Amino acid sequence: MSDVLKVRHGVRPMDEADLPRIHRIELASHAHPWTSGNFADSLAAGYSMWVRETAGEIIGYYVLMAGAGEAHLLNLTIAPAWRRHGLGRELLEHGVGRARTHHAENLFLEVRTSNAAAIALYRSGGFVDLAVRRGYYPARDGREDALIMRRDLTC
Repeated sequence: MSDVLKVRHGVRPMDEADLPRIHRIELASHAHPWTSGNFADSLAAGYSMWVRETAGEIIGYYVLMAGAGEAHLLNLTIAPAWRRHGLGRELLEHGVGRARTHHAENLFLEVRTSNAAAIALYRSGGFVDLAVRRGYYPARDGREDALIMRRDLTC
């Protein structure tokens, strides 16, 4: 077992005091990151927002919107230094559990078609491809397509 996996991790609800640290991870992780306002608005709207931390350091987070029998995973990010250790998979499963808590029958997400690692994670986590949304994401050279994925939560 790697030293990273031996470190004790915890998952807890995100709060407003976390937003500066969350935004630093977001900026380090994405070419077109969410703004601080996107996170603050999601908190104010009551979305299910969780952080994964170790020794007081936030190392990942997700944002889940749930209602009307379905949920939508809006953002799931692991800090660059903590990737490739299974933490994204664990945080994804936590999100699936939270979606079930909200009585969602399906969990949806969009992912950049160029993000092969995330697509592989989601497929291995039981998500299936539904459709491609053309030009959904901003990209360096225009727009990029999104793969829409779904996981059935009823079984």
